[in-house]
Amino acid sequence: MSTVDIDVINPVELSQRLIRCPSVTPHEGGALDELQSVLEEIGFHCQRLLFSEEGTPDVDNLYARLGDMRPNFCFAGHSDVVPPGDRDGWGEDPFSGVIIDGKLFGRGSSDMKSAIASFVSAAHRYILKVDEELPGSISLLITGDEEGPAINGTTKVLDWMSNNNEVIDACIVGEPTNPDYLGQMIKIGRRGSFTGWLTVTGVQGHTAYPHLAENPLSKLVKMLEPLAEEQLDQGTEYFPPTTAAISSIDTGNSASNVIPQKVTASFNIRFNDSRTAEDIEKWLRAHFDSVGGNYTLETACSSNAFITEPGALSDDLVSAVKAVVGTQPEMSTTGGTSDARFIRKFCPVVEFGVVGKTMHKLNEHVEVKDVELLTDIYTELLDRFFERVNA
Repeated sequence: MSTVDIDVINPVELSQRLIRCPSVTPHEGGALDELQSVLEEIGFHCQRLLFSEEGTPDVDNLYARLGDMRPNFCFAGHSDVVPPGDRDGWGEDPFSGVIIDGKLFGRGSSDMKSAIASFVSAAHRYILKVDEELPGSISLLITGDEEGPAINGTTKVLDWMSNNNEVIDACIVGEPTNPDYLGQMIKIGRRGSFTGWLTVTGVQGHTAYPHLAENPLSKLVKMLEPLAEEQLDQGTEYFPPTTAAISSIDTGNSASNVIPQKVTASFNIRFNDSRTAEDIEKWLRAHFDSVGGNYTLETACSSNAFITEPGALSDDLVSAVKAVVGTQPEMSTTGGTSDARFIRKFCPVVEFGVVGKTMHKLNEHVEVKDVELLTDIYTELLDRFFERVNA
């Protein structure tokens, strides 16, 4: 491949092209087609990976690699986006990719198509800089199933990679990690997420004769008492406190003079590395049993807490951020879950992207200058990573 006469990929223009693809989960929407075309033009070998599982939608994914040597530095991200919501609430079409007053608007602009475009541009710059003499490999793992159930996406791509001897040695996930300004925060881990659905059954009756009924709400209130505390512990070295939120209580009863037979509540606990999902479930069941009553508890855990402790990879990224924007980013484990929870089983992983203030909101947007600066940061990161590991 010769890149001598190829213009360097413009990250803002590529962001616009990706935003114009309506890739709402689980639909590919043309985003992976667009990305594959660009990557193949600069020499990447691309594999499209369509995965299926009964009861879930088929999902298209992309793994692209340039080079066949190690170390293999991987960028991971997702091309799928959440629905735009009320289109009347958007100033412009949510898939227009329009630029107004230095801001790039569109669903996925922040989360996270601009980061994908920035890394592709950074990889291209680095390829040109080393004159195609790559001291290893560069790869991209892009899923179409991050905003959905995450069943036919990154986990199955990683399984495919393992079965095909594709090894990644370090990874950056391009989630919008910065709360307020670019260079503010790097994610080195995430809290776990535990969801519960608690149903308490009693005996229906008239509110004038409570002694003839058994009110499930009375039991439920006592059962949920510990979860009414927003913080369940003090946190750990790298993690904030475990938090709980009661998200719904439903009796299906609209009559004010009827004691309901059954009540269901749902709640979510975001927990740090001082406990596991198994610990939480045991604690909850012990408390519910102490309250007494006829109850059932269903649970789901999308991930336990995980961390890549500060080390060489995060040092490379911190140095790159400082070199480009002059800030000292905070190492954080705040926020929701991400696909880094799957990747951390294979290699060190950190997360860094644009500012996430408007992700999933109406009029989602990103500063154009941040897309350009993020490209510079990713370029610096590649330079520092390969220089360090090949020293």
